[in-house]
Amino acid sequence: MSISTMIGIGVIVVLVIYLIAIYNKLVSLKNRFKNAFAQIDVQLQRRHDLIPNLVESAKAYMKHEKETLEQVMQARNQAVTATQAAAQQPDDGGKIKQLSQAEGLLNKALANFYAVSENYPDLKANDTMQQLMEELTSTENKVGFSRQAYNDAVMHYHTYREQFPNNFISGFFGFKETEMFEVESAEVKKAVKVSFN
Repeated sequence: MSISTMIGIGVIVVLVIYLIAIYNKLVSLKNRFKNAFAQIDVQLQRRHDLIPNLVESAKAYMKHEKETLEQVMQARNQAVTATQAAAQQPDDGGKIKQLSQAEGLLNKALANFYAVSENYPDLKANDTMQQLMEELTSTENKVGFSRQAYNDAVMHYHTYREQFPNNFISGFFGFKETEMFEVESAEVKKAVKVSFN
């Protein structure tokens, strides 16, 4: 075997090893963001399980607010459906986007529920209601942390996937772009009002 043949074979072997390394890194990053989504799924499931208890506890006090309670449950059911679809395919950007929208609607329904419940002092004083609201707030904080971890994992995946020459390999093997999990919240967009009275 000539030296030029050995160099050619060596270059091909190095190139194949390099391509395998890129592929394996893409698989690793994809699995990381899927695992990060699994953590969101756990917290969303807990949140979705708490909401019916919250609504049931409020029913006795908010008899004239049937529409508000129905909106919360309807938004919760849509969020559960979207969560289940996204959990089956966390690498499908469309399903993540639908989940983000469903969770945004649920946040809006819950914000409306909280605003209406302010008119019922007996409800606010109820121990069960207070405990459920505290658990829901705690769970929402955990969802926020899990969402941040997921978005970080997705960002690392996208960055690596889009770099040269990784973009050729990711395209060839079908490593698709996915979506960040961003829930639009009305509170985030409100301007902060400061008063010095």
